[in-house]
Amino acid sequence: MSERAAGKEAANVVWSGSWVAERLGVELVGDGSPDGDKELRDLLGLALRRNPKRAHLLVSNVLGKHVPQKPSVVYAAGFELGRRVRELLGDAAARRAVVLGYAETATGLGHAVADGLGVAPYLHSTRRPVEGVERAGGFEESHSHATSHLLLPENPALLAGDHDPTDADADTGTQVRAGAGAGPGADAGAPLVLVDDEFSTGNTVLNTIRALHERYPRSRYVVVALVDMRSTADHGRLTEFAAEIGARVDLVTRSSGTVTLPEGVLEKGQALVAAQEEARSARPGAAGPPSPKEAASDETASARPRTTGSAAAEADVATGSAVPSAAGSAAAEAGVAPGRGFCTRVDLQWPAGVPDGGRHGFTPAHRAALEPVLPAMAARIAAALGDARRVLVLGFEELMYAPLRLGTALEDHTDAEVRYSTTTRSPVLAVDDPGYAIRTRLVFPAHDNPADGPGDRYAYNVAGAGFDAVVVAVDSTADTPELHSPGGLLAQLGAHADRVLLVVVPSYVPSCAAPRTASGLPAYASERQEPPMLPEPLRGPAFSSYAPDDVGWLLQDLSDVELEAPTEEREEAIQSGGAHYAESLPVEYQPSAQYQGLFKAALELSAARVARAVGTVTETVLAERTPRPVLVSLARAGTPVGVLMRRWARHRHGLDLPHYAVSIVRGRGIDANALRWLAAHHDPADVVFVDGWTGKGAITRELSAALAEFDGFNPEIAVLADPGGCVRTYGTREDFLIPSACLNSTVSGLISRTVLRSDLVGPDDFHGAKFYRELADSDVSGHFLDTVAAHFDEVVDAVDAEVKELLAADRAPTWEGWAAVERISEEYGIHDVNLVKPGVGETTRVLLRRVPWKILAKRDAGADLEHIRLLAEQRGVPVEEVDSLPYTCVGLIHPKYTRGATGADGKAVESK
Repeated sequence: MSERAAGKEAANVVWSGSWVAERLGVELVGDGSPDGDKELRDLLGLALRRNPKRAHLLVSNVLGKHVPQKPSVVYAAGFELGRRVRELLGDAAARRAVVLGYAETATGLGHAVADGLGVAPYLHSTRRPVEGVERAGGFEESHSHATSHLLLPENPALLAGDHDPTDADADTGTQVRAGAGAGPGADAGAPLVLVDDEFSTGNTVLNTIRALHERYPRSRYVVVALVDMRSTADHGRLTEFAAEIGARVDLVTRSSGTVTLPEGVLEKGQALVAAQEEARSARPGAAGPPSPKEAASDETASARPRTTGSAAAEADVATGSAVPSAAGSAAAEAGVAPGRGFCTRVDLQWPAGVPDGGRHGFTPAHRAALEPVLPAMAARIAAALGDARRVLVLGFEELMYAPLRLGTALEDHTDAEVRYSTTTRSPVLAVDDPGYAIRTRLVFPAHDNPADGPGDRYAYNVAGAGFDAVVVAVDSTADTPELHSPGGLLAQLGAHADRVLLVVVPSYVPSCAAPRTASGLPAYASERQEPPMLPEPLRGPAFSSYAPDDVGWLLQDLSDVELEAPTEEREEAIQSGGAHYAESLPVEYQPSAQYQGLFKAALELSAARVARAVGTVTETVLAERTPRPVLVSLARAGTPVGVLMRRWARHRHGLDLPHYAVSIVRGRGIDANALRWLAAHHDPADVVFVDGWTGKGAITRELSAALAEFDGFNPEIAVLADPGGCVRTYGTREDFLIPSACLNSTVSGLISRTVLRSDLVGPDDFHGAKFYRELADSDVSGHFLDTVAAHFDEVVDAVDAEVKELLAADRAPTWEGWAAVERISEEYGIHDVNLVKPGVGETTRVLLRRVPWKILAKRDAGADLEHIRLLAEQRGVPVEEVDSLPYTCVGLIHPKYTRGATGADGKAVESK
């Protein structure tokens, strides 16, 4: 290409910050040099995010986080900065230096800087606490999506400056001295090199230095960043701070400039983000509204709880192409992206003793062990790539360096075009425009059991980028069922690439946190780290009004936490995407005397029918599944049924069956810790999951998807009533009134619906629930059980005859209910199956817990709907008689609900 043609082509390249600059008036101004503006634009683009402090986001083109880039370019950017730091310090001081990188964005950059120094150990901050590793420090990053940073060096002497790389410990490559620390043995002259991608206000660096200087004082600091974007007002702060602490602070950057922001830019930016999200939601076929994590501030970690699965199928939001959810095709459920290739695992043969990164320290000795084996690992990946021509190496949050180095080595072992980027916690608006830095976005659930609870994670500029192969690199802690789930990262990538390879780097376990091997070397995690020992189940009367042997609750007690919210507020938050239904509780419905009378009448009328269904489903389980089942009810509707099945087995056969209750949450799956407890105490093959009834089968599908990665458990649910035709083990397929559906906690042992919130439920906790002790005077749980059990003897013959008939019948699920729900959803203009609740039990729940729009009742349904009609009358909800309904009734939740959708008296009104 001629020089003139090349210049013309360059002139036609659209700057990836122009979209934001044109709309908000944001400008990037270089350092005044002739090429300063161009160099800055070559390095940075612009994007938008929800943030109360700073709406714009500087997106680096050479960091390897948001924008796929050649691995060699990314590595060289950090390595060259490291060379400059070594020239600044001199060889002697460089050998005493320690490099500290910032999580998550700069962990790879910092490591490359340490490589450039060549003689300095490296440590990066982390947001992943590691059991057994003492925190050696920490600091806050005020503008970050997740603000708290932990410092977890295996050897705290690194932070004290008390190390000598030439005298390495044989086990870890890190020199350890007796008494090392911030005391007399510390080397205050050892420089600390702090590395971040961007130096904007200096707040993060000042917070870090201040926190560390108090504990590990030293005389010299070097700050390293790709770009220095401080304002004129901020330029003097670093000098003033250095004088304040009595230390020298140098700054080394690749480029410098400023961001000019017009007045009111924050408000305009927030409005622009909101407008883009609204426009995206309105597009036909577009993905749903932003998830709670996206909608909350991505810099201040809003107190509103997060979701996991709500946005898991959102996929490429800029283009509107979605990846099937857990309820998608059989191919997706098998772990294969629809129409694309299998995910192939490649054994890296990672060298023993080499950490996966700098979370606990990475020394020159570790580097020397890694470098010679990189070519062989890259060759294994290249062999699995086949004829792929455009390849992305995708790292994982803080795990940036290992996939980066695999990428640089892969460039030498394939003729394919290789790019590198990583996943991230930070939600950013995607706009499919060449003048915008974030063109597309994949959204998927976190897959490393994060300490702050489940949440959404993101991969940018991957969808639609033309990659025919993606190499996903994770550490073994993150190689979890969530990674491999139908809505997980691997499945989402499979929808956009013909080939997905998975490489797993063993998670390093520091010697202080893990036993040594027989040879004396530290043990390394070849598989994901198991959580600590889980507590024993909660039992009555301390938790629930049931007898202690009726049920053990694999839950944590949240009775002292305020979780209730008004029904209208909950509905608006749920439908707007502002919260998941499992993050709060509805205010417990207090039945009127008239309604209580209806419950008692319904119980007397249907108790024998319930007893017969209990006997039928229990005998079917004993005959087909296992002679000694472990009953595991899905709290809360399944718990009374599980207790009754246990009572039947004892009454009829003298069996004392174990019974537990666990939490399952639509969109988030079953409580994985509860499954681990069950697997540790029982044979998973004996576990039989129990629920009250099926509606459209959403929980049936949820359980099947959740159990895909847990060996030995049978995902089939046994239910009392299966009007939806969703299971093959049931007491009846009639849609009749089960009295336990009429009430909430007062018929379920005074236990609330289960709660899953990241600020209350940690990675090693059971899901939560409340025990409403104050409602003891209204409790009819025992009365319900005793009334039904009193009919066991009279239904024995009918049960035996029915079971004999069922065992010989074809009971394959028909999913008739799901088809009916889809038809009703479209027929009534709702277009969301989650707002259609079929069956007497689910309709009752709509009237008790949600904002109902209308009730569809099967014509001439009779006494089974008396309580439904009473509740509907109390809430001003119309009841529409219909023919050809496969259920006795169907409850419709108010579509697109806002609090304006109810009248002043709180009653529902017709949608216009």
